Amino acid sequence: LEDRFADINPNGGGISLGHPLGATGARITATLLNELERREARYGIACMCIGFGQAIAAVIERV
Repeated sequence: LEDRFADINPNGGGISLGHPLGATGARITATLLNELERREARYGIACMCIGFGQAIAAVIERV
């Protein structure tokens, strides 16, 4: 596999960012928006566990 370290989240996941009950999605999405701006990237994806074995993902485009 090729080196893809530039494509990963350097800030860690939900637990390392802080995991306040009910605010994890907002925290992960806000961090993604900041990283898109910092890297001048066009797309990003935020993935979150929503409990009971479910998950949700959002693709964000910076315009």
